[in-house]
This record gives sequence, C-alpha cells and structure tokens, in this order.
Amino acid sequence: MKPKVYLETTVVSYFTAKPSRDIITAAHQQITQEWWENRRAAFDLFISELVEQEASAGDEDAVQRRLKMLEGLPALQVNQAAVDLARILVNENALPEKATGDSLHVAIATMNAMDYLMTWNMRHLANATIRNAITVICRAHGYEPPVICTPEELLEV
Repeated sequence: MKPKVYLETTVVSYFTAKPSRDIITAAHQQITQEWWENRRAAFDLFISELVEQEASAGDEDAVQRRLKMLEGLPALQVNQAAVDLARILVNENALPEKATGDSLHVAIATMNAMDYLMTWNMRHLANATIRNAITVICRAHGYEPPVICTPEELLEV
C-alpha cells in the first residue's frame, strides 16, 4: 500500500503558476515540478473540497491550470468531525484565528488518515513550532495527524 498524501492548495498553486522571478519561489516551483514528475507515482494523492474551492479562486487562466492538475484526484469530504477538529486547533492556539482554512486542511487530512499533508505554507503549516503544536493537540484529542511536509521533504522517500 502506498503512503497517502493530502495535497494542500499551495502545492497546486506552485506547480501551475507561471515561473517566478523570486529566487525562493522559483526554487519551490522547480522542486514541486520535480516531485510531481518523479515521485508522485510512489504515493496515493488526495485533495479535498476545500482545495477545489481555493483552487477555483482568482485569475481565470490560473484557475483553469489548477483545476486541470486536480482532475482525477479523489476529493475528501469536509465533515462535521473535521470542522470540530479544525475549531479545536484554533481554540487551543495551534493556529491563529485567521488560519481557519489551514486548520481545516489539517483536520480533513487527519480525519481521513493521511500519512502526509504536503504544503508550501510555511507560516501556518510547514513550520516546526506549529507542526509540534498540531501534533500535541491532535493526539490529546485522540487523533493521529499526518506528517506536515513540503514536496522537498518527500523527494527522497
């Protein structure tokens, strides 16, 4: 059985965006493309209704590129248990109130027993301090969260 990866919206955005002139963003885009081309087959990939919703916002050309990438990927449902866990993560200060969408990504991935949550969101997700807080809170409530990581971290699995 392949490890299960939940693709958070930033991964989709970096993959489909026009090449950036910012050196860090350009590197993230290149790493994402390398992972997609060379490593994705080693994993079962999932998205969610939330990823579809977020990918559908913004510039119409960019929206079309993002949605094309998502075609054929199973979309996990947002259920009440995920909404409740997302609220717990915010209420217990793992994530700030303004990051409720990010907390919902974590909760959806957790409730669906994903092995990994892949993201380029360093501020609210792929951040050592926040990752630890998410893990502690999820486990305190009886849940095992996914490993939150960037595409770079799964290049050599």
